Amino acid sequence: MQSYVSDAIKVTTFGIKTFCKFLSANDTIPEQSHQSGIYIPKNSSSILFHEPGEKGKNKNRLVSIKWFCDDEFFSESRFIYYGAGTRNEYRITRTPIFHSEYTGALFVLVQSSFDEYQAFIFNTDDEINQYLDAFGLSPSDTNCLINQQLKPIENESALIQKFIAELDQKGIEFPKSERMSAAARLICDNIYNHKEYIIQNPDQKIIDWSNVEFDVFKAIEYSRYGAFVKNGFSSVDAFINVANQVLNRRKSRAGKSLEHHLSAIFDGNNIHYDSQVVTEGNKKPDFIFPSKEAYHDITFPSNKLISLAAKTTCKDRWRQIINEADRLKNDCKYLCTLQQGISAKQMDEMQAEKVILVVPKPYIMAYPKEKRDRIWTIGKFISFVKNME
Repeated sequence: MQSYVSDAIKVTTFGIKTFCKFLSANDTIPEQSHQSGIYIPKNSSSILFHEPGEKGKNKNRLVSIKWFCDDEFFSESRFIYYGAGTRNEYRITRTPIFHSEYTGALFVLVQSSFDEYQAFIFNTDDEINQYLDAFGLSPSDTNCLINQQLKPIENESALIQKFIAELDQKGIEFPKSERMSAAARLICDNIYNHKEYIIQNPDQKIIDWSNVEFDVFKAIEYSRYGAFVKNGFSSVDAFINVANQVLNRRKSRAGKSLEHHLSAIFDGNNIHYDSQVVTEGNKKPDFIFPSKEAYHDITFPSNKLISLAAKTTCKDRWRQIINEADRLKNDCKYLCTLQQGISAKQMDEMQAEKVILVVPKPYIMAYPKEKRDRIWTIGKFISFVKNME
C-alpha cells in the first residue's frame, strides 16, 4: 500500500494552513455522532471560514478536497457551522471516511487555496509517527492548527528562555530527553501551580507536562536552527545535514517523553517500580512494579507483579508488548498511550490478548462508546498499583 506521508509533509510545509487530529468514534461511526462528519474545534475554525460562526445562525460552503488515503480521489465536501438552537460546532460533511476502521487514524487537512484542500488519513503507527516527528509533535499536540499553535504565555516563555540560557552557559546544544522533560515539568508546575495534580489529577498532569515540553522543545529548536533557516544554506548538502539533525532529535524527544512523565507521576505518588527492566533475553518492558528484584525472585507471587508499557501511539505497535515479560504471559498487560481513539475491532483484539489500555481521561471520549468501559485512566492505574502494594 502506498504511503503518502512525504506528500503530506511537503504540502503542510507550503500550505496556507494545516489542521490535524485523531479521528474519534464520533467522527467515524454514524450512530455515535449527532451530525455526520468530522468535528473541527473552534480554535481551528479559521481553516474552514474566514469569520467565526455567529450563534443563532447556520452557515456552510462547498469546497474541493483531494483525499490521500488508501487511494487518491476528490470529493465535493461541505464545511458547516451549526449555530441554530443549542448547537455551536463546526464540521466537515460529505466525506468518504465515515468508517469505524478509521477511528484513531490521524486526519490531516491542508488548505492550499480559498476553496481547495488536501486531506490525508494515516492509519498505522509508522505513518502517524513519521508525520508527527517531522514537525516535532506528540499526539497531545494535535487537534489544532499545527503551524499556528498559541504561543506560550509570557511567564512560561521567560522560564523557557532562562532554561535555554542555562544550556548555553554549559555549552549544551540540546539537552538529553530526560533533562528536557524535567525542565518542562518544573516550568509547568511553577507557572500553572497545579503540583497537587500529580496525586489528584494525574491524567491532566500528563497532558499539561506534554504540552509544555512541546513549547520547550520548539523554543530550543528555534534558538539552535532559526538563524540557519533565516539566512539560508550554502549548499543542498548543508541543508540536508541540518534537516536530518532536526528530524532525528524530534523523533528522539517524542519517543521518550511519555515514559519520563510517567516516572514523575509514579514518584510523586510514592509508587515502587523499576524502569527498563530486562526480563528474559532482550525483553525490556518500560515499567515493572514493584521492582526488578521482585520480578526475578521466583518466590515472589506473579499475581503481585505488574507490567506497563508506554507508547505515544498504539494502533498496531501494541502487539509488541504481549511477550515482554514471560512471568506475566497469562496475566493482564497494561499499555499507557496518548493515542486518541482506535477502532472497536482493535480493542477487541487487545482484549483477547489481555491488554488493558491506560489513557489520560480527557482522551477516552475519542474511543468507541461501547468500548470505553474497558479503558483505564492513569488515576485508576495508580490506585490499582497502590492497592497491589
